[in-house]
Amino acid sequence: MPWLTVIGAVPLVGTAVIAALPKERPELAKRTALATTLVVLALTCVVAARFNVNGPRFQFTEDVKWIPAFGIHYALGVDGIAVVLLLLTAVLWPIVILASWQECEESRRSVKTYLGLFVSMETVLIGVFAATDLFLFYALFEVMLIPMYFIISSRGTARSSYAAMKFLLYSLAGGLLMLAAVIALYVLGPHSFRYADLTGLHLPTTDERWLFLGFFAAFAVKAPLWPLHTWLPDAVTEGPVGGSVLLVGVLDKVGTFGFLRYCLGLFPQASHWFAPVVIVLAVIAVLYGALQAIGQRDLLRLMAYVSVSHFGLISLGIFAFTSQGQSGATLYMVNHGFSTGALLLIVGFLIARHRTRGIHDFGGIQQVAPILAGTFLLACLSGLALPGLNTFVSEFLVLVGTFTRYKVAGGLATVGIILASIYMLVMYQRTMTGPVSPRARESRDLSLRERFVIAPLVAVIVALGFYPGPILDIIKPAVAATLQQTHDTDPQPVVQPAAIAIRGGSS
Repeated sequence: MPWLTVIGAVPLVGTAVIAALPKERPELAKRTALATTLVVLALTCVVAARFNVNGPRFQFTEDVKWIPAFGIHYALGVDGIAVVLLLLTAVLWPIVILASWQECEESRRSVKTYLGLFVSMETVLIGVFAATDLFLFYALFEVMLIPMYFIISSRGTARSSYAAMKFLLYSLAGGLLMLAAVIALYVLGPHSFRYADLTGLHLPTTDERWLFLGFFAAFAVKAPLWPLHTWLPDAVTEGPVGGSVLLVGVLDKVGTFGFLRYCLGLFPQASHWFAPVVIVLAVIAVLYGALQAIGQRDLLRLMAYVSVSHFGLISLGIFAFTSQGQSGATLYMVNHGFSTGALLLIVGFLIARHRTRGIHDFGGIQQVAPILAGTFLLACLSGLALPGLNTFVSEFLVLVGTFTRYKVAGGLATVGIILASIYMLVMYQRTMTGPVSPRARESRDLSLRERFVIAPLVAVIVALGFYPGPILDIIKPAVAATLQQTHDTDPQPVVQPAAIAIRGGSS
């Protein structure tokens, strides 16, 4: 059974069904969208359960000649990294659909158009993570911009249109650089776009570095990595909250996924040559994002800068070239999607109730809405990587993996984690504690639908905090294959001669 094709086709069928529904039946469109994404979740869980961690790197492979004259194939397959990102996608999509139950009616577009954009975008993301043909990957990489552009601009305001256009132009500029690199790689290589044919090439040093930059620029915009991040705060602030969850939780992971799969896998020598520069950019992103988050007064803008800081940590782990760093970075991609998704959704509930994004407009929410405040506290603690919650293991692995090669960068990144405690706890204190503000007096606690939205995220945050082993077991073989492509091994611990002498004397 072509599992990956089926999983990707289900949202397309769901989109077609939604498009055929009459505009007068918005509730039916909502139920259809939710049912479609739940089917995708069920099928993805089957794929994840059947993935053999001791098997070949790419599994569930499909390979059909698409445009033979140019060596283009419809080729799909997933390794451990792609599997966990598919799981992240499949889990977040129905949660966001359910969270947007009322938000979709406030869009300037019809309910079925709004939901059709969300559902169709799931197909594109599945294809991006599953593609093993470079041309197919690039095509889907660009196509995913279209539904997200319309989602960001769905409010119909001048600011949302500006944010959507900025997102599109940044992404297109990066994509064009990658297109030039894809064409050059085809010409310089074996005249094939299949990933298996492109790995292990011996390219001239200068050519490989230029090709690396073409891919890196596109992925750095998407990630987003400082200083190419400036589109993200506008997109998160001006777009609908559901769209922001998918943008930060899933779409931006395409950038860091591209670092691992394509930058390191196709250009190992250039990756090492540029690694110190990327490490510097990642550390700046960690600190800059954290400092900007501390100074924000807008809840959504604060969430955007939190993500800039977290993506800096993910990039740091990837370019540390250690198994701990890259395993932690991949796990962080998953955990960031759940923790930041929970934060954004709860912020969205607050904004829907009070029609304001200002942090200082709230206060005392925990006295009138204790369940909302409790879930928000858990999400904040996950955002600052409290031990026992999901992000702690991710950050710990990234920092351990970084320290073994780049001690200064690891130390500076640790400062960013300290700053995270400040912006998360201050945000919670100002919005949830203290005297009840005038806006909060009429606040209500989470409804039954909202509890169904948040409950799965809370469960995942706690479960992965105590037992991340199954996800790490899936990730590790793919990370080992990536390190093999870049000819890296973990640094061996240095034993001081004095320590050896002491042990020898005591024995």
